[in-house]
Amino acid sequence: MARKDRNTDESYAEDVFDNPPQGPVGVHRGNRSVAARLVPFLIVIVVAAVAGLTVWAVMSGEGAKVMPWKSAATSSQTAPASKSAKSSKSSKSSKSSASESPSASASQSASASASESESASASPSDSQSPSASPSQSQTPAAAANLTTQVRVVNGTKKTGYAATQASVLQKAGYTNVVAANPSGSLPAGSVVWYQNEADVATAQDVAAKLGISNVRQVSNLSAPVVVVLMN
Repeated sequence: MARKDRNTDESYAEDVFDNPPQGPVGVHRGNRSVAARLVPFLIVIVVAAVAGLTVWAVMSGEGAKVMPWKSAATSSQTAPASKSAKSSKSSKSSKSSASESPSASASQSASASASESESASASPSDSQSPSASPSQSQTPAAAANLTTQVRVVNGTKKTGYAATQASVLQKAGYTNVVAANPSGSLPAGSVVWYQNEADVATAQDVAAKLGISNVRQVSNLSAPVVVVLMN
């Protein structure tokens, strides 16, 4: 078998493609400069920094300092709100003071009336107490009437015992004392009888002078005061 010849560049005729222009053509470009390669990265970094600062300013509230028109608008909005809040608080306080003032005045009037009533109720007792003490001091206890007739009855077996006790009363100042013997039933013990309420003080004084503790009122007596000696 005969051997075929290989095709080489020299076996083709020259055409337009055998003389290409100088420099890169189409996708075949040369190396870019360092500045051209760094610009996209710098743009990305700047945009990221601006976005971060914006988010921080919004979240922290520092954006109001940077944007004065917004701060003025917010202050103008907060000022009426604060004024309305203050006015509402003042109206509430005035209402509360108005609502409390009647109760306070009522409590004061009640306390004043209570104090007046206490002073009024206390004044009569105070006025009565001084008048009562002089009346009590001026009204002495009923004194024994030494001129009242006193009859001394001897119910014992001692002879002359009634006369002895009658002399005791006479020495005490009694001027109408009579000694007598019993006539009728006798009591169980020594007693001083009196007939009228006016003779109570005399009967008690006679009993004290003779050492007798029993004093009783009895009707139909032979004398205003009768002493019965039984021991």
